[in-house]
Amino acid sequence: MTPGTGAVRVVHGAAATLTCAGLAWTLWAGLEQPGYALAFGALIVVGELARWGAGPGEREPAPIGAAGALAYALLGECAGRDTSHGVLQVVAVVVAAALVGAVLHVARGRGPALDHVARRVLTVGFAAVCFQPLYNSGELERRLGQGPYYALFLLVLLLLTALCDAVLAAAMLRARTGFPYGPLLRDELRAILGIGSAVCATGAVMALAVAVAGLWALPVFCVPLLLTQLSFRRYAAVRTTYRQTIASLARATEIAGYTRPGHARRVASLSTAVGRELGLTGGDLTVLEYAALMHDIGQLSLVDPVPDGATTLLPVPEQRRIALLGGAVVRQTGVPSAVAVVVERQADPYREQPLPARIVRAVNAYDDLTGGSGRSASGALGALERLRLGTGQDYQPEVVESLARVLARGGLAPAPPG
Repeated sequence: MTPGTGAVRVVHGAAATLTCAGLAWTLWAGLEQPGYALAFGALIVVGELARWGAGPGEREPAPIGAAGALAYALLGECAGRDTSHGVLQVVAVVVAAALVGAVLHVARGRGPALDHVARRVLTVGFAAVCFQPLYNSGELERRLGQGPYYALFLLVLLLLTALCDAVLAAAMLRARTGFPYGPLLRDELRAILGIGSAVCATGAVMALAVAVAGLWALPVFCVPLLLTQLSFRRYAAVRTTYRQTIASLARATEIAGYTRPGHARRVASLSTAVGRELGLTGGDLTVLEYAALMHDIGQLSLVDPVPDGATTLLPVPEQRRIALLGGAVVRQTGVPSAVAVVVERQADPYREQPLPARIVRAVNAYDDLTGGSGRSASGALGALERLRLGTGQDYQPEVVESLARVLARGGLAPAPPG
């Protein structure tokens, strides 16, 4: 069992317990107002069917389903009639609908991740626990009425629900990866400003609209979120194509025989892990990944390839010349100028480098020294020792130690070539 897996089991256990309680109670007591439950369940099913694969920038792959689940948790009236469903029925309907909507994806081998399902259950349960008892008892209306204070209560509840989801997501990532919790939480909170804010706002508006206009409000208020989802999918497709273009450019040195197969990919993967270990997030990680992929592109200017592409073993002036040529090439590709700066400065003394350049330099040296397989004469531990000996001038000590921690979590096993 990897360190921190216990935290994941606690979250999964809590979600499973809440799910079992909701389903058992609903089966025993029966559905309250089944028409409402069916309508919101159908909305969640449609949202799940329309999901897309979640990537680093798509933290909510089924926004319509998430908004429908949140709206049902915050539903107090329908067309002026009080609702009577409680917290456990909310959980049961959300889980049942999500399972139905996931059947097609599971059949295609693209089912939702268990971590995501657990977060959905717990966050929707949190919102329902905070709202349903207060509303059903009449305490909420007596204290706040139906005016601006009620809207403010919903706003605060939405913020707390989003915060709950971010805390859970960051905790589970911390448990699975070992990366520092603070940067992971900042990443999750930043994601709330994107599709997360649209999900929360649409969920609250749906609940308020159904309270006045009835269930016909559901399809009407789904349209803005559907358009947002389509826009996000187009953006994700463009970004994927952009990254594939950069990866193809990076492979030019391998195809031409200047570097070992898989070198750029290994350096990029390990550099990103070290960057997360050091607290980099968001755009900084993207710059680091792109620079790591393209860090050797300057070798295409050489008449004779460096043996095994190991620029670490070249004289410093030659390393800098290759780095400057690489930066000039990168500037012609249209990537952010910050990427070119990292490529250009990867051979400078580390005290003069930005942090991404320090990371790329250390990781590139590690891959060069191990031959990309960990079976060289020095081996992985020997390569780390060489890096530690160079911390006076060439490599930042904190970067080298972060690299050692990342490798230790993987058993000092470098990524396979190719």
